[in-house]
Amino acid sequence: MGFFDSDIVQQEAKQLFEDYQSLIQLGSDYGKFDREGKKIFIDQMEALMDRYRIFMKRFELSEDFMAQMTVQQLKTQLGQFGITPQQMFDQMNATLERMKAEIEKQP
Repeated sequence: MGFFDSDIVQQEAKQLFEDYQSLIQLGSDYGKFDREGKKIFIDQMEALMDRYRIFMKRFELSEDFMAQMTVQQLKTQLGQFGITPQQMFDQMNATLERMKAEIEKQP
């Protein structure tokens, strides 16, 4: 069975995408959130990034051809912007850390 034939992989991919879409939509109102709302949003984004990182690691560790092609496509796409997948995660984490710091500055 191929990597993408797994019901577990398909469900996790679907759930990650749906959760990401929901958080991005919710994040459009981030500026209107109170302090606690901002903290919850950041926590949810961090949890999503952790899930995504684990999901991508599964791709990297898989010997399935399609999984390896997916990893290579991501590397190629990110490479067009001059970054690696690790740099992408690092930048996301840095953004979330800046957002946390901003919250701490608020009265």
